[in-house]
Amino acid sequence: MNMKAITLAASLLFAAGVTAQTIDREARQYISTYFEKNNPDSTGVACPKLKETQVDRSNKCVNIVFDKTLAYRPFRTKFVEKAKSDIKKELGKQFRGYTINIYTDGMELADLVPNYFRNKNERDNSRMLPPGSDDQYESWPWTRNDSRPYVPSEGLEGRHISLWQSHGIYYKKDKREWRWQRPPMFSTREDLLTQSFVLPYLIPMLERAGAVVFTPRERDIQTHEVIVDNDTENSSQYRETNSRQAKWQTAPGNGFAMRKLKYQNGENPFTHGTARLIQSGTTKYEAWAEWRPDIPEAGEYAVYVSYRTVEGSTKAARYKVFHSGGVTEFTVNQSIGGGTWVYLGTFRFDKGVNSYCMVRLSNVTDDDGIVTADAVRFGGGMGNIVRGGSTSGKARYLEGAKYYAQWAGMPDSVYNVTEGDNDYADDINTRSRMTNLLSGGSRYNQSSPGLGIPFELSMGIHSDAGVRPGNNFVGTLGIYTTDFNDGRLADGRDRYTSRDLTDMTLTNITRDLTASTGREWRRRSMFNKNYSETRIPEIPSMILEMFSHQNPTDLRYAMDPNFKFDMARSVYKSILQFVSLQHGTRFTVQPLPVTHFSTEFGRSKNEVLLRWKPQEDKLEPSAAPTHYIVYTRIGSGSFDNGTLVSGTSFTMTIEQDIIYSFKVTAVNKGGESMDSEILSVCRRRNETAKVLIINGFDRLSAPHFYNTADSVGFDICTDAGVAYGHELTLTGQQLYFNPDGLGKEGPRGLGNCLTDMEGSIIAGNTFDYPFIHGRAIRAAGKYSFVSSSDEAVEDGTQHLKNYDIIDYICGLEKEENNYPGKNYKTFSPAMQKRLSEFCSLGRGLMVSGSYIASDMNGNATDRNFTSSILHYAYAGTAKNSPDESVYGLNTETPVQTTCSKDIYAATHSDRLVPAGEGFIPMLYSDNSSAAVAYKGSYRTFCMSFPFETIKDSKKRDYIMSGIMKFLLVKGR
Repeated sequence: MNMKAITLAASLLFAAGVTAQTIDREARQYISTYFEKNNPDSTGVACPKLKETQVDRSNKCVNIVFDKTLAYRPFRTKFVEKAKSDIKKELGKQFRGYTINIYTDGMELADLVPNYFRNKNERDNSRMLPPGSDDQYESWPWTRNDSRPYVPSEGLEGRHISLWQSHGIYYKKDKREWRWQRPPMFSTREDLLTQSFVLPYLIPMLERAGAVVFTPRERDIQTHEVIVDNDTENSSQYRETNSRQAKWQTAPGNGFAMRKLKYQNGENPFTHGTARLIQSGTTKYEAWAEWRPDIPEAGEYAVYVSYRTVEGSTKAARYKVFHSGGVTEFTVNQSIGGGTWVYLGTFRFDKGVNSYCMVRLSNVTDDDGIVTADAVRFGGGMGNIVRGGSTSGKARYLEGAKYYAQWAGMPDSVYNVTEGDNDYADDINTRSRMTNLLSGGSRYNQSSPGLGIPFELSMGIHSDAGVRPGNNFVGTLGIYTTDFNDGRLADGRDRYTSRDLTDMTLTNITRDLTASTGREWRRRSMFNKNYSETRIPEIPSMILEMFSHQNPTDLRYAMDPNFKFDMARSVYKSILQFVSLQHGTRFTVQPLPVTHFSTEFGRSKNEVLLRWKPQEDKLEPSAAPTHYIVYTRIGSGSFDNGTLVSGTSFTMTIEQDIIYSFKVTAVNKGGESMDSEILSVCRRRNETAKVLIINGFDRLSAPHFYNTADSVGFDICTDAGVAYGHELTLTGQQLYFNPDGLGKEGPRGLGNCLTDMEGSIIAGNTFDYPFIHGRAIRAAGKYSFVSSSDEAVEDGTQHLKNYDIIDYICGLEKEENNYPGKNYKTFSPAMQKRLSEFCSLGRGLMVSGSYIASDMNGNATDRNFTSSILHYAYAGTAKNSPDESVYGLNTETPVQTTCSKDIYAATHSDRLVPAGEGFIPMLYSDNSSAAVAYKGSYRTFCMSFPFETIKDSKKRDYIMSGIMKFLLVKGR
């Protein structure tokens, strides 16, 4: 029953057949405080107020009405039944045969239990999709990657999700300036921080479950943009071929054309050009259109296609993306979604124009009809919408949805309702209006005109303001709206469907984050309020306020990539559960990433053996993997589409003298895990030695955090932390650390910080350093190499005795400031044991990393290992300058000590002093020791800066050559 019906029933009940109040004062007091003392699964919700109690003797029921704050809490059937039983018991014998009804926010308490937590026969069908409502979308989704070696059968395959990451930069007309929605605090701001949850984690998790994910903001962080179009002549190329049976011709209506570099408010680039069309079918006479971009810089680029939806448009247009890892094929349903940018995927392309950097569209399809072709876009680019005489000057992914919607061809009724007077309001509303327009005409929004995309739900991912004194969480808040459109969604479902989604999401987050942080995560209210992001969408929708960006305790976790993974995975699981429930289908949670990844040479010189272990998910039994995908990269290219394997090992034939790189994912019926680290191998002809590269740098962390009586916050100068892939969140150094400024904004507000780094893309941990080391080892001589995770070495899976030299990568690994359950110590006790055993064999050991001495200075056992085995000791911190160089081995070697987008920075370096018979082969510019070597019964070469941060590749090759020659013990 919806809210209006419940409210009407209650009002009629209280208006007729009701006697005067007969519940005594003590009973009323008991009822008033019951939900204060019994707070189900919610620590951050205000106490409800009892509004009235009524006794209906004719119907033998007691009706209890609370204010709406009671509805902000989660309820389950067992708790509701117990509450009614306890209250009935308190009322005494005179009400023994009565029914207890409890109302809040116009709903009876039992009706607030989400369908997901009810028995199947007790579910509210008004909050469920009717059976068989959209089977056609499962066969012909908007886009589908046909090159995947797996298809999830119990995930989100063919389901369409709309979500967005908070606000972006926008133009404020009365101030005549571009500005952010939130002020900078604690070296970040909401507008940036939410990106680091949605882009690298949540969207990939949903897509690996099979979902088609749309976001009304640019998703690609690539600042370059190249557009190839039939209407534009430039260094990039568009061309067509015809067949005997079909020829390309101009399509009816308008298409994209980039007639200018900058666009004024309201101008639509999708009305300035033309599109092309051709008859499609299963013909053997193929015709195609081809787009070849002129890529300005090698790197990762999102690929967007555009087309016209016309009468008879095919549901199965076939696109091929040629990239540096091979060819990836897609099917696009052109009967929906025409006249805008349609995301296919992100790929690595080489610089310039070449045959393995293009998109090709064929007229051969599995569904007869019309194929249309328009522009193809490579890369996210820079903002190009002019407001107040200028563009934002920022990358497009940093801008608000209003400006992306214009660039994506939306009518101005979507993004320009205020006609330029209030971009902030337009931006907020654009997210929902764009979702509605895209979904219009689909099963879920059938009565509205639109592009036919069957979105299952929409979700706005935000962070909230607010503080909590002491070391306490503010926690997570959810928002939904029921009081709109007579309480119904476009397809007739009750808008309380959105409350179900909200409750499920907050329930999962509370459980999952309590488990991962080791502390009770604070669940806040579920607000039923009038927010445009939950009111305007015609489909189930919610706002998720993940945490408070103003509260230091929340931020201490929220800035950590491990927390971001846990939060995103919890949200993904909630969406999976909700969508599966709506369709009445089974679901399986996708696996966690594999661990203990290792490589070794096989029995023949042309074989390499890969091994790994699955990772148990203690919270999700269904997440166990059943298969795995091995991805291969050859040389400096990019990864292929993967090979499906059934076991936890894989043998591959390789060519000699070529570097091969591998990553592995776990797969089950629910989808694919996130990636493993990347390992590289190379087998040399006439090899003179075998090298094992151990990847010991798997740290992910927040910046250094102070939490003392007089200093609270992040110190990115001491340690900026380590992001997953790329850091997108930092604004600048925190300036004010005094806890007295908690909750204040401005110069004397706790967390006040600089903004000089705002919008910077900073390299984090790519987990791809064995390739950088391996490339230098190959250049150094006839050295073959394999690589391994440190876990595989520590547990003995990787046998060290087979190798002449070990290259141990420590990077920015260190034990301090770790996320709960994560241990990033440079040399664990198990690693110390393995490396000591290796040295006892009379071999050579190379070590490099920023904290290889300071991280081992805490106890006598660790210090004994570095002094007696590695032959160095800790002597303080080197004073790295922005243009730091290391001197030694007859050369000067520049090292990356400042943040960049290409390689992480060695902002910290230890000073080393020799121990025992160690000696100094390299110095920093301040004449402190940058390395210590030892030549005895075995040999070591230990550098207190990461080898991969040497800026110049030729310098890396030269330094590695000298180290390999030194470490290779003659006679082996």
